[in-house]
Amino acid sequence: DIARIIREKRPRACLMENVKNLVGHDHGNTFKVLKQILASMNYAVYTKVLASKDFGVPQRRERIYIVCFDMEQVPNHADFQFPEPANAPTRLGDILFDNDDVDEKYTISDNLWQGHQRRKRENKAAGKGFGYSLFNTESPYANTISARYYKDGSEILIEQDGKNPRKLTPREAARLQGFPDEFIIPVSDTQAYKQFGNSVTVPVIHAIAENIIAILDAANN
Repeated sequence: DIARIIREKRPRACLMENVKNLVGHDHGNTFKVLKQILASMNYAVYTKVLASKDFGVPQRRERIYIVCFDMEQVPNHADFQFPEPANAPTRLGDILFDNDDVDEKYTISDNLWQGHQRRKRENKAAGKGFGYSLFNTESPYANTISARYYKDGSEILIEQDGKNPRKLTPREAARLQGFPDEFIIPVSDTQAYKQFGNSVTVPVIHAIAENIIAILDAANN
């Protein structure tokens, strides 16, 4: 469908994002075909894996970014470069509320917490993934938030003194993706978690978009 839309609309530039494992999917054949299809439509293709934590957001999230230029409409496309990460130190506490200010409904239940710990022990004994991950205000960054976060929040749990850990609030999930606090969240917690987990990290996209615009402006001139 992306190829169909590009053929019909012929945009001067396109920006796509996917999980970084796209590069190795089916021994690299999926990514090879993707690039071949774009090239067959006379688009120059540039790709790079970037991590959100390198752009000031305290989240590990690594994604493959694909930038394409119509070679006829943008003859200077070879001047395009992906933005250089600032690599400034990040701190999870910068986007978290104080635990005392967070509604108790975000603290996970005894049953869920016991289940998380049991599965972690079982997975460790079996040599598999270790399950839930605990973070605190001094953690440099969190794991990647997923659209499944609403189910149990196990990939990112926040430590609390004297009680079970808690999930991120929807506002904290928004901040973890670089959304400003002015961004309105008009949906339920479940939908918010799904949408922020499926979203892109705003500062990364902003940095890439600025470099794309610079190329298009230069082509216009």
